[in-house]
Amino acid sequence: MNVPVSAPVHITAAGSALPGEPVDNATLSHALGVNAEWIDVFIGTRTRHFARDLTTGEVRWSLADLCARAAADALEAGGTDPAEVEFLVLGTATPDHLMPATVNQVADRLGLDHLPTYQLQSGCAGAVQALSVARHLIGSGEFTTGLAIGGDVCTKHLDLRRNLAEAAPGDLVNCVLFGDGAGAAVLSSQPREEAVALRSVLNRCTGLGREPGQIIDWFGLADRHESRQALTEDYKAIEESVPVMAVEILWELLDDLRWSPDDLDFLLPPQLSGRMTQLITEQLGVPGAREISCVADTGNNGNALPFLQVEQLLKEITSGQKALAVAVESSKWIKAGFALERL
Repeated sequence: MNVPVSAPVHITAAGSALPGEPVDNATLSHALGVNAEWIDVFIGTRTRHFARDLTTGEVRWSLADLCARAAADALEAGGTDPAEVEFLVLGTATPDHLMPATVNQVADRLGLDHLPTYQLQSGCAGAVQALSVARHLIGSGEFTTGLAIGGDVCTKHLDLRRNLAEAAPGDLVNCVLFGDGAGAAVLSSQPREEAVALRSVLNRCTGLGREPGQIIDWFGLADRHESRQALTEDYKAIEESVPVMAVEILWELLDDLRWSPDDLDFLLPPQLSGRMTQLITEQLGVPGAREISCVADTGNNGNALPFLQVEQLLKEITSGQKALAVAVESSKWIKAGFALERL
């Protein structure tokens, strides 16, 4: 599972970008005509951030804007000169365009040129995939320093004109679950005072023969007038499958590293919603590990979330402590996760 790398890889810093002021459930309820109490109880997310103005529908931030801000924040936090960056990897499910790739727009905003860029089209596993690619690029010895970035602007799929008064609960989930944001991490072969070692990364598609749990569609000239929704998901399947897969990921990573649950000081559980994250954390059964979660305050902003968790972790983890992160992508049932250790 965990392909060895020839050089050690460290996360030296992380950064994030959340657009605008937090939007609470009362404000979201007023804008969409959705019951605020239902959001509190069923979703369990208190606030989220939107790149669009809920009143006017105006797009105020692009994904490239947010990713560039998060990357610049990470570089500043780690005292890394942008000139040291040798590659960029971006994981997202909601690029600004099919072309040019958003990662290249981010490089442009950061003033970076003449370097490799990679964009991975993926949902909640995209951030972990970005870490995996960065880890192998550095671990091969070809590069010393790079940026792994994850972000999503989910509100591009939110129809503010739609009447949700009689929508089914499973349909309403898509309108209240998500938020927008970006996160980034600086990876390096050179350990620094605040660095953590990236010990293992898991990325495995396990959806053979299964229907996707989530679909994000796009429309061209030939089908733009079709009535199908751009975003659909089987929330019942997600509720049933994600907790089971999360436990499997936890034990696969622990077995690979020969760690025991008692070795863990921190747990970064999947960030689906406030309610789902709480249930999953309970089922993971690692009471001795401190939970690092953010989704109840940020909303589900997809590929930003693992980096937001890492940013918080770096402020708390101390020498000798270990952390394990779990992420599940329901689009085609992908197991993902990674392990960190403060030197």
